[in-house]
Amino acid sequence: MSFVRLIIARLVASVLTLLLVSVVVFTGVQGLPGDATARILGREAPQEARDRLRAELNLDDPLVQRYLHWAGAALKGDFGTSFASRQPVTDYLAPRLANTLALSGLALLFYIPLSILPAIAQARRPDGPLDRSITVLTVAILSAPEFLSATLMLFAFAVIWPVFPPMVQLTAEMGWPAYLHALMLPALTLGLLLATYGVRLLRESLLEIYRSDFVRMAEFKGLSDRRILWRHVLPNALIPWMNATALNIAFMIGGVVVVEKVFAFPGFGSALVSALQLRDLPVISAGVMIAAAIFILVNLLADIGALIANPRLRSRQ
Repeated sequence: MSFVRLIIARLVASVLTLLLVSVVVFTGVQGLPGDATARILGREAPQEARDRLRAELNLDDPLVQRYLHWAGAALKGDFGTSFASRQPVTDYLAPRLANTLALSGLALLFYIPLSILPAIAQARRPDGPLDRSITVLTVAILSAPEFLSATLMLFAFAVIWPVFPPMVQLTAEMGWPAYLHALMLPALTLGLLLATYGVRLLRESLLEIYRSDFVRMAEFKGLSDRRILWRHVLPNALIPWMNATALNIAFMIGGVVVVEKVFAFPGFGSALVSALQLRDLPVISAGVMIAAAIFILVNLLADIGALIANPRLRSRQ
């Protein structure tokens, strides 16, 4: 199977997965107990107003027809109106999603070297002092709750050494230098927390590849350690790391609520949690769909990256 066909197959599977998620999300939200008109207008609203709103929202139509109407509008970027803020869901979520994407992109810049370089250092000298020191550090970070780690980073770099602001205050008038400076501490914290998973996974992958027969053959041929690492070992070891990175990126989009709360960051994850607390169904539906779309997209990109990094995977398909 050619490389293009593999990409098309992955793309079709991603679209079908997103379609299935949309069905599950819509039916799940529609199946929640309670009257949507009462949540929008309030419990004291007259019945006539509720009936008019039910007609406007097509709540009396069959479920399949309502799903097709909702899915068609969602494809155009229209997810309805927020019950809580009374503004279009897109206008409510767009700036928060932009903030989280910027935070995730900056955190990814920290994550990549913080996860690759220590793992390489460990794998080249396994069971040495550096390997053991990095292992102890990563285990300590993994064992601590995320809230505690974020708080310690806040205390270290905003109180003891006031290099960064303790709270992220974003305004429309901020320039890019001020914007990046405000994001730096939560991005560094997030990148460090996620890198601990990447370090341990990549270390084990590197050691496994180093013990393989084709690496020993390369050593017998007299290839230098650097050439063996960068041409043979690392490209193969990066494949499971890429899959883990895809999960980490998806986690950054919707699962960074703890970091957002510690630094008072106006992001996508905290907005989704607030919507769940307020039972803001349009925001919940849109948030879950956006998070699912990003999760599927980054996994698709990880699959493509794995195919590019290791041509042998293409020959096995």
